[in-house]
Amino acid sequence: MRSVINMSEFMNLKIGEAAGLVYHRLEEGECSLNQIKTYLSTNGVDSQLALMAVGWLAREDKIALSRESNRWSVRLNE
Repeated sequence: MRSVINMSEFMNLKIGEAAGLVYHRLEEGECSLNQIKTYLSTNGVDSQLALMAVGWLAREDKIALSRESNRWSVRLNE
């Protein structure tokens, strides 16, 4: 029997997978939002999904975001 997954569940799954990639990248150290988007694009994740993943992690209080001029930095919370 084939299980059916709706679009909302599918997007949650994809965002969660991307969030995992972001988290593992940030374990290596702080980086810019553009670096995250570039890193995820090499793993087949588009920039919109990358931003959703960052939002997911921010909502779960896993990351800290800071802005200096036009550059956003992202790091893991301690």
